Amino acid sequence: MKRRKFITLLGAAAAARPLAAWAQEPGRIYRLGSVHTSPRDAPNHVAFFAELRRLGFIEGQNLAVDEHGYGLRGDQMEGHAAELAKLDVDVILAGGDAAVRAAQRATGKIPILALTDDMVGQGFVRSLAKPSGNTTGVTLLASELDGKRQEILLEALPGARRIATLSDTNVSRPSQLKELEDAARARGVELSLHRVARAEEIAPALDAAKTSDAAGLNVLASAFFFNNRRIILERVAALGLPAMYQCPEWAEEGGLIGYGPRIIQLYRDIMSRQLATLLRGTKAADLPVEQPTRFELVINLKTAQAIGQDIPAGLVLRADKVIE
Repeated sequence: MKRRKFITLLGAAAAARPLAAWAQEPGRIYRLGSVHTSPRDAPNHVAFFAELRRLGFIEGQNLAVDEHGYGLRGDQMEGHAAELAKLDVDVILAGGDAAVRAAQRATGKIPILALTDDMVGQGFVRSLAKPSGNTTGVTLLASELDGKRQEILLEALPGARRIATLSDTNVSRPSQLKELEDAARARGVELSLHRVARAEEIAPALDAAKTSDAAGLNVLASAFFFNNRRIILERVAALGLPAMYQCPEWAEEGGLIGYGPRIIQLYRDIMSRQLATLLRGTKAADLPVEQPTRFELVINLKTAQAIGQDIPAGLVLRADKVIE
């Protein structure tokens, strides 16, 4: 849907009848705003809208989707969120911490359905059970899982004395990084920290990780990293650096090891259901934030062979999926 068409449709709907009356009218058109850096045709969004259709919310029929809310740059989020607030859409879908911050600054009224790395830790909600404000969604347990991934990386690299961490300055808190440093130090391993905030900083940070003599790399959880994973995967492969990633999809796309929930599954199975609940009238404050319940370990032995890295047999046996 073109931008002008979307705005015209929203304006016409608002003028035709007050929002309070829409829930009782069978002809209602639900209006979904979006603040995402990932493209509209990303697999997680495709799965999300397919499931919404199954739930009775069909784009082009009773659902108007903000196509311009996808593929946004970081510097476009604030302005786009403000525009959605002016249009008074029914729900704003936000992917990642920066998107949630932009949406929350734009409105305290419109429900925000978000997928973030640490919903409570970043202060987006008061608690998982009772979000309290206008934001709910899915939290990825980033802090806990980043530590687990570090443990798996060290298991994959027995004898390592230094590893590197790639962190998103907009997501990773100093306390979280200190916990990772302390955990590594307890095992006699030095942790080299490399922080980035923009896409153009990724390659230099990875180069620095390699030149620091790190035996491996832990890429911390971040929507920004997920949406720039091709840059990361290609650079890491060129450097021949063994790396650990935040979800199974990374390993399936060429990374060495991925551990965590599947992003596609979270959008399809959880967020689609949450959105349907919000559109049917439940307040965001009354809809608990959910957490992943399924975690997968995927090891890519083709990548291991390409970079000359042996993976301990015990770790391979524990993997949910091995790519050979």
